[in-house]
Amino acid sequence: MDLAFLHPLYEHPGPWASVYVDTSRHTEDTAHELHLTAQAMVRELARQGADEATCHAVEDAAEELRHSPDPHGRAFFARAGTVVLDPPLARPPQGDSRAEWAPLPRVGPLLELAGEDPVAIVAYVDRKGADFELRSALGRRPAGTVAGRQWPIHRTSTVDWSERHFQLKVENTWEHNAAEIADALSVCQEEAGADLLIMVGAERERHEVRDRLPKRLHDRVVEASHGAGSRLLDEDVEQLRAERVRDRIDGELDRFRAARAPDDTGRAGAVEGVPALVEAAREHRLEELLIRPEGADAHRGVWIGEDADQVATRRTELTVLGEQNSWSARADDALIRSAVATDAAVFSLAPVTPLREEDAPSGGLGAILRWK
Repeated sequence: MDLAFLHPLYEHPGPWASVYVDTSRHTEDTAHELHLTAQAMVRELARQGADEATCHAVEDAAEELRHSPDPHGRAFFARAGTVVLDPPLARPPQGDSRAEWAPLPRVGPLLELAGEDPVAIVAYVDRKGADFELRSALGRRPAGTVAGRQWPIHRTSTVDWSERHFQLKVENTWEHNAAEIADALSVCQEEAGADLLIMVGAERERHEVRDRLPKRLHDRVVEASHGAGSRLLDEDVEQLRAERVRDRIDGELDRFRAARAPDDTGRAGAVEGVPALVEAAREHRLEELLIRPEGADAHRGVWIGEDADQVATRRTELTVLGEQNSWSARADDALIRSAVATDAAVFSLAPVTPLREEDAPSGGLGAILRWK
């Protein structure tokens, strides 16, 4: 998951208020329920020691959801009386809304709730053109229309010379339209950064467009089993997106398993367990961080300083490194901070279910290294 959007959270020191609000239950009392939720979150933050200004900032932001609630929920990260980041959620928080006051922002749940699902473009293709729709974990929206040549587009059944000539024009029109759709789809993919191109339409039209796409996109193209008018199409799209997520994580797990085997010099290209990960984070060697949210090490305590590479398993280690101030934090949040600071990728292993213990990093935390 690309967590570059979290950079603002690590430009200021803590402590931080981290609040996850569930807005998925839509009833006639939704506004009142959100008001009660906002008050409950503020009380919980105050109980944990949050300052009054930050409590008020969170309360005001949560109250705003009463007027236009998100489909699933929203997260708020606040400090010093200001909400610094408020990303929408792609799925509701597990359990009830919750709030935490801690030295680091509680960003671990975002790996699940902000949506690892790939961005997809659904291309509704026919002989006359195509409509594009952008699908992501946050919903759908139109992404463009292609109107190709409108005449001639139908074959005839006669066999005289003039009709054969007409059919040749039909073939040329289809090929022209398929090329225009492919060009437009390629541009749309690049602008949206789409991971997946889902083709919907008759088999011939789908294939003609697919064949004209740049080779770099061929491995991103899949075809839906149902047509545009089918009520099962949405299920097709969500299944294809979920499969792409699982395939990608399976690939990263394969890389991790291969890299953690020592080479001829006894060095491994992957590590697992908090002590080894902390050392790699201090040395800026994290390339990809793998997190199993329910793993025992995810909530293990570590010690952090003001900078992202100031992390240790024992407080005295930071003192030796010259850090005068230190705080206790969760291992997953501390390692995510280090990963974001060094532009490392972060993957949640939760979408791979069931996951065999021998396939996962020990304790639920592991990383592929930039160098051994």
